[in-house]
Amino acid sequence: MIAVDILKVFAIICIAFVVGKLVSKIKLPAILGWLITGIVFGPYLVGVVTLQITESLWYKIFVKVFECFAGVMIGREIIFKKIARSGKQIIGITVIQALGTFAFVTLAFAVTFLIAKIPVYLAFVMGGIALATAPAPALSIVNEYRTDGPVTRTLIPLAAIDDVIGVIVFFTTITVIGAVKGGQSASVLSTVGMIVLPFVIGIALGAATGFVLRKIKNGIGCFAVFLTGLVFCIGIGVVIDCFVFRAFTLNYLLIGMSFSAAVANLIDEQKLNEMMKKYGPILNISLVIVIVNLGMPLDYRLIAGAGIFTVIYILSRAVGKVGCACIGGKITKADSRVTKWLGFTLLPHSGVSLVFTGIAVNTLSAIDPSSAAVISGTIVAAAIINEVIAVILAKVAFKKAGEIPSERKSASPSEETATAEKAVEPPPLEMTETLSDTETENTVGETL
Repeated sequence: MIAVDILKVFAIICIAFVVGKLVSKIKLPAILGWLITGIVFGPYLVGVVTLQITESLWYKIFVKVFECFAGVMIGREIIFKKIARSGKQIIGITVIQALGTFAFVTLAFAVTFLIAKIPVYLAFVMGGIALATAPAPALSIVNEYRTDGPVTRTLIPLAAIDDVIGVIVFFTTITVIGAVKGGQSASVLSTVGMIVLPFVIGIALGAATGFVLRKIKNGIGCFAVFLTGLVFCIGIGVVIDCFVFRAFTLNYLLIGMSFSAAVANLIDEQKLNEMMKKYGPILNISLVIVIVNLGMPLDYRLIAGAGIFTVIYILSRAVGKVGCACIGGKITKADSRVTKWLGFTLLPHSGVSLVFTGIAVNTLSAIDPSSAAVISGTIVAAAIINEVIAVILAKVAFKKAGEIPSERKSASPSEETATAEKAVEPPPLEMTETLSDTETENTVGETL
C-alpha cells in the first residue's frame, strides 16, 4: 500500500514538472504550475494524494528531507565576509517590514473586529500569522529565472531572518493569549527549542563538515561528504521531532540553511561553486516537491466562501509588506530598487501561514471555537488566493527591478541609467558574486 502511495506522489511530481514547463511558456513562473498541480491532485479536488497520505509518517519525513535540501539555497549565499558591509542594512529592513506588517494587520483587524463584535485579541493572532514570509516560492523564482541584483541579494538572507522573527512573534502572541484565556499553549522551553535547535543542528554539523571538506581535493568526494552531512542533519531533526516534540515542529529549511552557511564560510569559494553545480539538480527537484506540498492542503472550495475578512487579510498584509519594506529601505538607505520592489517578493506565505493557523486553531478550539473557525476560514481562503497572485507579483517585481537576465533589455531608459550609475561604485549589498555563479546546469527533467 505504501508503495502505491509513493508511486502516486512520484507521478504528481512528474506532472508538476510538466505543468510548470507549460506555464512558463506563457511567461508565468513555473512555480505557479507546481502549486496548481498540488491543489488539483491534492485531497480536496481529484484526491490522488489523500489526507491519509499527507498525514502519514513517511510522507512527512519525505517532505522535511526536501525542505532541508531547499534551505541550502539560502545558506550558500550567506558568506559573512561578503555581507559584513550590508548586514546591518538587511537586518534593519527585515525587522521593520516584519514588525510593521504585524502592527498594520493587527490594527486593521482590531478595527474590523470591533465593528463586527468579535473578540479583539484575535487581531493579534491575525497579525502574528501575517508577518511571516514563506521563502520557498520567491526562492523558486530566483532559481528559475537566475535573478541577480540588489533585490535578490537582500531577499535571500532576509528570508531566513524573517522566518525567525515570525516564529518568535507568533509563538509569543499565541502563548500569551493561551495563558490568559486558559487554553493550551506551547511552553517557553519548546518555543525556544523550535527557534534555536535548527540553527544548533545545522551550524554544528555544517562546521564539522566544512573542516572535513577543507582536506578533500576530489570534487566527487567533496559532494559526497556535503550530502552525508546534510543527511545527518535531517536524521537528527527527525529524531528530535519524533521523540522530543512528538510532532514535526522543527523548521528544516532553517536546518539546511544553517548547515550550508556554515560550510560556505569554511571552504574556499571555488570549491563551494563546484560543489553547488553538482547540487543543482537536487535543489531543483527539492523546490518542485516543496511547492507541490504547499498546494496539497489548500481547499479550493474555500474560495467561494471567502468573505470580507479574507479580503482585509490579503490587502492589509500586502500593504504592510510592501509599505514597510519600502520604509525600511529608505531608513537604511538601501538601493532604490530594493526600496521599490523588495516588498512584492515577500508576499507569498501559504506554507508558514497554514502551519501557524493550525497551531492557533488548536490553541483556541477549546476556549473559543467560533473564533478558531474565523481564523481557519479566513487564512486558508486567503492562502489560495494570495499565493497565486503573490507568485505573479513576485516575478513582476524582479522584472521591474531589472534582475531577470533574459528581460533586462526591456527595462526603461531611466532604470538603465540608474543601473549604469550604480555600477560606477560597488553596490551597498555585496552579498554574493551572483546567483549565476552557483546556478545549475542540469534541468529537473534530466534529473527526473
